[in-house]
Amino acid sequence: MQYAAYVFDAYGTLFDVHAAVRRHADKIGPDGQLLSETWRAKQLEYSWVRTLMGAYADFWQLTEQALDFAFRKVPSADPSLKATLLDAYWRLDCYPEVPAVLKALKASGARLAILSNGSPEMLEAAVKSAALDQVLDDIYSVDMVRRFKTDPSVYDMVATGWRLYPAAVSFQSSNRWDIAGATKFGFRTVWINRSNQPEEYRDFPPSLILPSLDALVFGG
Repeated sequence: MQYAAYVFDAYGTLFDVHAAVRRHADKIGPDGQLLSETWRAKQLEYSWVRTLMGAYADFWQLTEQALDFAFRKVPSADPSLKATLLDAYWRLDCYPEVPAVLKALKASGARLAILSNGSPEMLEAAVKSAALDQVLDDIYSVDMVRRFKTDPSVYDMVATGWRLYPAAVSFQSSNRWDIAGATKFGFRTVWINRSNQPEEYRDFPPSLILPSLDALVFGG
């Protein structure tokens, strides 16, 4: 079924959040994966806690604070690499299928956007680095509402901005909690379960579960 609009989460869905650490794995050492996983987990935790507290700070600040914690949690990693890793985060690799999928959806006449926790500057840098700026119609950052996902006001930016009923929007995310929030809001949701995670939030199920974005347009 063709939808009027396809909206994508950015980090973990279009862009590989572990690419920054992987790019410098030789300098970090054997605990690089633990460092990267801790960095990502705290980045998200800080976003949820700050939304609940009503104490917004943009995602770049949280990304830096989360990396500080990760270095403390993983003492084998050299904290002098902080600036190097933060710089790499501005130019994360996109997943291999992303350019072709977005181009195919664009060619079908659909509108395309990113809806992300990322700050506008982070998202602009990542999109340009991956050469996706020519296929996206809009980039929606939570900075506009100063609350992070899964607050309903985040998803409403798309429905209001594009004057679409939520059911006309297909929302894709690799984060199951994000899919739950978007499902509750009323989007058609597609969980991109890249790492074969178990199902959760069963009262807010996705419309579809796929192992990658490929099957959105190429089947399989």
